[in-house]
Amino acid sequence: MKKKKHRAGCAVFCIFAVLLLLPVLLFAGTAWAMRGQFGRGDYPDTRFSLMTRYSDTENAVPREMVSFRSGDNMLVGYIYGAENEKGLVVWSHGIGCGHEAYLNEILWLAGQGWRVFAYDGTGCGESEGSGSRGLAQSALDLDAALDLAERDLRLAGMQTVLVGHSWGGYAAAAVLPDHPRIRAAVSISGYSDPMEMTAAGAEKMLGKALSTVIYPFEWFYNRMLFGEAVSRTAVEAINHSTVPVLIMHGEHDTDVSYDRCGIIAKRDQITNPDVVFETLTGPYADHNSFFLSDEANAYRAERLAEYDALKAQNGGELTDAQKDAFIAGTDPVLYHQCSDALMTRIDSFLTEHLPDLPDESDALS
Repeated sequence: MKKKKHRAGCAVFCIFAVLLLLPVLLFAGTAWAMRGQFGRGDYPDTRFSLMTRYSDTENAVPREMVSFRSGDNMLVGYIYGAENEKGLVVWSHGIGCGHEAYLNEILWLAGQGWRVFAYDGTGCGESEGSGSRGLAQSALDLDAALDLAERDLRLAGMQTVLVGHSWGGYAAAAVLPDHPRIRAAVSISGYSDPMEMTAAGAEKMLGKALSTVIYPFEWFYNRMLFGEAVSRTAVEAINHSTVPVLIMHGEHDTDVSYDRCGIIAKRDQITNPDVVFETLTGPYADHNSFFLSDEANAYRAERLAEYDALKAQNGGELTDAQKDAFIAGTDPVLYHQCSDALMTRIDSFLTEHLPDLPDESDALS
């Protein structure tokens, strides 16, 4: 009888221990997975990358470096077209790389007379951080960048507008109520709710059942990292602001789903009357291909097919010399050609909402 009681006691203890340890293990596993998911977004090796870097175009538009702190990390940014007076564009990039992934678009805006302040977010490009931390981080980084813009003499006092894509598209909307200097914002492929987007990503990787189980641990982990900022949504921010916002989203976007997580999917919840929604359509209306011209997209597809064929001919691996030759045979101008239609639309929306400059005849009278 004593043995039976002892065994029953051991069983109860084991069940209790499992029930106690399981949440701890699930949280630890979730935290480990999320740290891996939001690792560093470094610039690629310049030798074997077709990405445009500033060193390739430094004679086009001069830039000046700035640095500022976001949380525990020092972020690095640049001012492009520091002599331009049209207005200040603060550019917030997508996750996984720094602002130079959008260098051609930034230089396009600088060429239209904008002074552009673009920076590398936490854990990205030239900035500090072991990783990008999570989907709420981009708004914290943009908050810090806008605080700098109010202090730096090269930026202070200028009419300020925002452009953000994806991670940055969320930020460009989420910060609006806290920065009264902002005159207009363009959010491209942005999500509204960091936690909804996190859950959607987990569901895509793990399936609905398992992602539902781990969601409370994802929420707790993000709450530990970001505090109340994790609950800041783009929709609420837009509704608590009077800033005109252009929401652009590709109809085929599966990274930030057009009909679920995208800000554009919440259009019925937005009450700000100065918000314009535009659906990007066509074969390149995915998460980011629309930044390029149709000719550039077609050329990229052609070059990618040629690269895959070349690898297949060489047993799946290319030598450094073969990679160098392939890159040398690629037209960088066509490969990175911007969509003039997209950039013109962004420029016109932002320009439309700048205050009218005084008439010269009034100034002389």
